[in-house]
Amino acid sequence: MSGVGYRQLWAADPAGWRAAGTAWAGLTGPVDRYAGELAGAAGRLRGGWSGVAATAADGRLGGLRDELTSVAPALIEADQALAELARQLTVAKAQLAEAVTRAEAAGLAVDRNGAVRMDSAQPASAGVPAPGWSAPGSGAGVGAPAGAGDGGAAGGALAGAATASAAGVGAGAAAGIAAAGVAAALRTAIGRADAADRAAADRLAELTRSAGTGWASPPPPGRPAAGASPPVVRAWWSGLTPAQRRWLVGHEPALVGGLDGVPVAARDQANRLLLGVRREELLIERRRLLARVPPGPLESVRLRAVAGRLAGLDALTERLAGGAPRAYLLGLDPTGEGRVVVALDDPDHADQVLTYVPGMTAGLDDAPGELGRAARVLERCAALVPGERSAAVLWLDYDAPDFLTEAASASQARDAGPALHRFQEGLRATHEGPPARQTVLGHSYGSLVVGMAAREHGLAADALMFVGSPGVGVAHADELGIPAGQVWASSAPDDVIRLARPVDELVRPAVLGAAPLAAVLGWPDRTGHELWFGHDPADAGFGGRVFSSGRGGHAGYWEPDNPALDGMARVVLGR
Repeated sequence: MSGVGYRQLWAADPAGWRAAGTAWAGLTGPVDRYAGELAGAAGRLRGGWSGVAATAADGRLGGLRDELTSVAPALIEADQALAELARQLTVAKAQLAEAVTRAEAAGLAVDRNGAVRMDSAQPASAGVPAPGWSAPGSGAGVGAPAGAGDGGAAGGALAGAATASAAGVGAGAAAGIAAAGVAAALRTAIGRADAADRAAADRLAELTRSAGTGWASPPPPGRPAAGASPPVVRAWWSGLTPAQRRWLVGHEPALVGGLDGVPVAARDQANRLLLGVRREELLIERRRLLARVPPGPLESVRLRAVAGRLAGLDALTERLAGGAPRAYLLGLDPTGEGRVVVALDDPDHADQVLTYVPGMTAGLDDAPGELGRAARVLERCAALVPGERSAAVLWLDYDAPDFLTEAASASQARDAGPALHRFQEGLRATHEGPPARQTVLGHSYGSLVVGMAAREHGLAADALMFVGSPGVGVAHADELGIPAGQVWASSAPDDVIRLARPVDELVRPAVLGAAPLAAVLGWPDRTGHELWFGHDPADAGFGGRVFSSGRGGHAGYWEPDNPALDGMARVVLGR
């Protein structure tokens, strides 16, 4: 696609571009196998051959292996470029369909060249297909009727037309105002698609040039100092050439994949290259535990835990291999309970970004399920406002409590604060274009993580949300460093967390040591609004804002029929 126009956008097939990108990324598997075969061949030669010729052959095999390895980041980058094009086209097509729908509502028509006419009697054959249908040959449906109250240029124009009519302006003038608004909305959609097309073409052209001059080249000496701020890391990364960045991704993936301030695309490339290594670490742990025959009780427990993490990693790997929106792997550590950071869609190019922090018992074993919750919020955002682009991040980069005795302490939430602070700063530093609206959502113990990080370190966020919270570590919303109008909470009427009542400090240690369940559940308090970790954020007296939730217990906030899901999406959208 070059010089995208109205008809080209109607006919564009985002799914086709997405599938092409997935095919490119799928080539990393064969590349890894061939590199492994070369390594094996070199090893066999070294075992039975020596001398000058053997040294030369070994060097040549090593060089070929390095060349193959250096191709992998470029293959993933091609996938990213095409996935980004597909996502931008999806949004642009939704904006286009919305504009056409608004035109029809105003008695206007849009012809095949994208011109807006005030002749509502124009024959259907001369215009675009009715909203909700795709243009001939597009292969993909485009249905995006606007919801009541949606914004946008076209919506503003229609409102202006109504106002003008009410003020006595002629019907022709009112229709002219509406037509101008629809035309502006069409230009916005087409402009978005054209910009995305050019960006993808430039990125792929750079990869093509690199194929002739070398995919990678070593960067200059020096790396960001330990603890360097995300803006400093971003400045360092921006000073490198594309070939130097690919060298770092291929040769130092652990460094690149874990640096807040490195763009999302590069972190995703680096962490994907480590997937096989991380899985092998779990397999080694399992073999070590199985070496004891028969395994003892402790080994049996650990074996089940390793099996759970392996299953979680395999399910996560399957999601990374395909699906819409594209998933970006921003962090992975299989040790302990397992930590993972995954984004759905690219936060660096989104209009809104949600960071979701899960609570007690969260780990690598159930990361796919937690990611599904983030996905459901994104789906609702797209349904409410098809013409805007949202991304969601599952942030599980802390040691979540596994038992009530652990969950009764704020220590693990306090320990997580610096990492969450840096992550949010990194999202700000790497975002392209106007700043995105950033929202951080904490569920259960995760709400305490968010609250304590905001209070003690500050969060680069425009809004905070707490669902199913046992308290967020503060007595009032104004202690969180976020405008009170952007602190939101919801608590289901049958959520057991509402029974998490505080205990007098003098008796807390005894209660925790003797009967933690009794301590966390059902302890009375004087006000009825004090929870284990502070004032209930879903109480009006907390000073934030509350959105409703239906019944569903502690985990039902993401159910499709729960109004809390709609509430979460609207907060993300800023509506």
